[in-house]
This record gives sequence, C-alpha cells and structure tokens, in this order.
Amino acid sequence: MGMSVIISAAEAEDAEQILKLQYLGYQPEAELYGDWAIEPLTQSLESLRAELSEQHFLVARLGDEVVGTVRGHIGADGVGRIGRLVVHPRMQRHGLGGRLLDALELRLAQDGPVHAYQLFTGHRSLGNLRLYARQGYHQTRVEQISSRLSVVHLEKDAETPLAATA
Repeated sequence: MGMSVIISAAEAEDAEQILKLQYLGYQPEAELYGDWAIEPLTQSLESLRAELSEQHFLVARLGDEVVGTVRGHIGADGVGRIGRLVVHPRMQRHGLGGRLLDALELRLAQDGPVHAYQLFTGHRSLGNLRLYARQGYHQTRVEQISSRLSVVHLEKDAETPLAATA
C-alpha cells in the first residue's frame, strides 16, 4: 500500500530537511544557468531557520520525509509573495508543485486581504513557467540580471470570495 503525500505547515525541526531538499532541487537550475552560487545553494541553515520564523513555510511529507516545500508572505501592499517552490526530483510531474502553490495561496489568504500573488523564475526554466501558467499566473515583466540570466516575474489575481446572498 502506498503512502499519501500530506501538506502541512513546516516546523522548526524541518529546517535541515528543507535545506537539503532546496539544495537538491536547485542544482538543475544552477546547471541550466551555469551559476553554482545562486542563493538557494548558498543559504545557511541559520538563515533558513530565521526565514521559518518570518514567513509561511509549507512542506509536503511522504511519511517522515520532506519531499516538497514552498514559502511566502504578504507584503504591506497586499501582495502574496511566493518563493522557493521545490519538489523532490522523484516526485515531480505528479501535481505536487501545483498542490503546494494552491495550499500556500490559501494559507496567505487566511492571513489577511491578498489581492494578488507574485513569484519569479529564470527564463530558461520552462517546466516552472508551464506550471505557473497552469496555475493561472501570467508574465508581468522580464528583468535581465546578467548575459546568462533573465528573471521572469509572474502574477496571479487573488480570487475574491463571492458575496453572500440573502
């Protein structure tokens, strides 16, 4: 019998597994852009622990193993900023990334009024761009970082709950 993947809020003791998963998940990105000094690969455990207390972190668990993670927060402007969506390579292409995004959007919306969600990815990260398009995100701008990297910024309007009718 197979185990189900459960999505829940990350706990402080998840920090090491999140960091290891982040390192594993961002290696293909580093290779794609020829840059092994990207922040997800150089982040310290202490820095990640600090972020755990400042942002919403969700994890996807398969048993005791963290196989997916995403983080985000609501800015003062009412925009939910989402980052570092990572799914273990053996768990990719099964809808887990979309489930994590949906869960984080819901969690942020429960925190306060959110009128939009924003995230970004590299211009060569076609799998990421396809996932975000399927989730309703659209490109808002492209920012050239270097001769090898442009960052594609994407946004999605937050769904407004229907007003109650009498």
